[in-house]
Amino acid sequence: MKNTKYIFVTGGVVSGLGKGVASASLAVLLKSHGFTVTIQKFDPYLNIDPGTMSPYQHGEVFVTEDGCETDLDLGHYERFIGENLTGLNNLTSGMIYWKVLNKERNGDYLGKTIQTIPHITNEIRDRISVYDGKYDFIITEIGGTVGDIESQPFVEAIRRFEYMYQSKSLHIHLTLVPYLKSSGEFKTKPTQHSVKTLMESGIHPDILICRSEDKLGEELRDKIALFCDVEARAVINGVDVNSIYEVPLNFAKENLDIIVLEKLGYNESSDISPEERNLDYWKNFVDTMNSPLYNTAKIAIVGKYVELSDAYISIVEALKHAGVAVLCNVEIKWVHAEFLTEANIEEQLSDVDGILVPGGFGDRGIEGKILAAKYARENCKTYLGLCLGMHIAVIEFARNVLGWEDANSTEFDKETKHPVIDYLPDQSETISKGGTMRLGNYQCRVKNNTLLHSAYSKDIINERHRHRYEFNNLYRSQFEEAGMVMSGTTINDALVEVVKIPSGAWFLACQFHPEFKSRPYDAHPLFMSFIAKSLK
Repeated sequence: MKNTKYIFVTGGVVSGLGKGVASASLAVLLKSHGFTVTIQKFDPYLNIDPGTMSPYQHGEVFVTEDGCETDLDLGHYERFIGENLTGLNNLTSGMIYWKVLNKERNGDYLGKTIQTIPHITNEIRDRISVYDGKYDFIITEIGGTVGDIESQPFVEAIRRFEYMYQSKSLHIHLTLVPYLKSSGEFKTKPTQHSVKTLMESGIHPDILICRSEDKLGEELRDKIALFCDVEARAVINGVDVNSIYEVPLNFAKENLDIIVLEKLGYNESSDISPEERNLDYWKNFVDTMNSPLYNTAKIAIVGKYVELSDAYISIVEALKHAGVAVLCNVEIKWVHAEFLTEANIEEQLSDVDGILVPGGFGDRGIEGKILAAKYARENCKTYLGLCLGMHIAVIEFARNVLGWEDANSTEFDKETKHPVIDYLPDQSETISKGGTMRLGNYQCRVKNNTLLHSAYSKDIINERHRHRYEFNNLYRSQFEEAGMVMSGTTINDALVEVVKIPSGAWFLACQFHPEFKSRPYDAHPLFMSFIAKSLK
């Protein structure tokens, strides 16, 4: 059993300050000393999970190995610490209230009046310590900003937790220090008010991470320390950087990990000195990413949420990882599928080296995505289809190669005479993980002597899924006779997982989401192969 220490990360002033990246960066530093770390994200919204939320509302839905739909910050956590998380690492107000109300209906409270305090806060507190004894550190990020009504139960829960475990917990608070161009100065008042709000809730921050466009001077840090009642050395400057992967290195320069360890009772020794950090692998990745690379692969992401890059954040990061792995720059061109037509497709896609069609639900922009797949196949552009992107490739092939002009998915047209993509739960090995969806990790058998096998160099792979519709096996023989290769299937061969379409270029589409398993220092093989071939 480990003597687990708890670190709570809150935010104030505005949302979107990067609490997730800050939490993940601190975890990288603590791991560099040899400690074991896990990270939790507590979101105050009442949805059970973000699975039904529009990407415009909440960005990408990240899927864990065990099939839980979670906040996108878990993607940052996994990518930074290089470990697979589970549904226990994500909690929402909806989950907590659902659990408490079901307990009440079942009579578990023996007729007591159910209240936010203590019943809701006790459930939150219990969830904080679910990994107690298994890790050296548990970092818990509280979503939203302090002062929000919906986040108050979480703030109260961590206040109570600190009261019970004073020597085992520490609070980090992220704020914004805006720069006013008109007066040419940074303003600390928003930070002061945010800390005051936090302290009114009974929590005294141990460390402040102050986000800013440019570096804060020592005089400004001293002022923040004085008015917010923290040590001057514990005012960490979270200055804007070109890439989120630079944040751990910046925090290391500020000795954030050393301050955390000392405040949690670790003696000053060589075990926690800055010199003992092992960040070589991280520095190598950042140095390679920032070095002048002469080759550039220009990739078009053809989607319907392109106005918000967070909707495809794992894909964007996986492309970056692959670019570093094959020593090239990756330039992303965002193409809105809904506005892609025969008239403008040449203008939109002729200058790119590869085309990627991501996952998604609903029929908006579908015809534009089909046009993109057709353009890639006919013009020898590399193509990578992810989940829906595979459905798109199959529909396009059916329409324009097999000649079935009405071919479609029953997700978009329930009356189509050629449902090449259909909802087929009876063909699945199991869909118990997601009810009506295949969610989470599934094994895939890779066919020898295929493009897929050359990418993975494995006979069996494990990838994460999030979808309801499958390739319709009633049409399998017709597709294969026309040249399509079913290069990946489920272990029992019941479902098609990956297709290779005959084309003059690299053209692969998969039912799963490989982007969820890419790491900065361990790029996903499918993305690496895609980028390498796009360069050629």
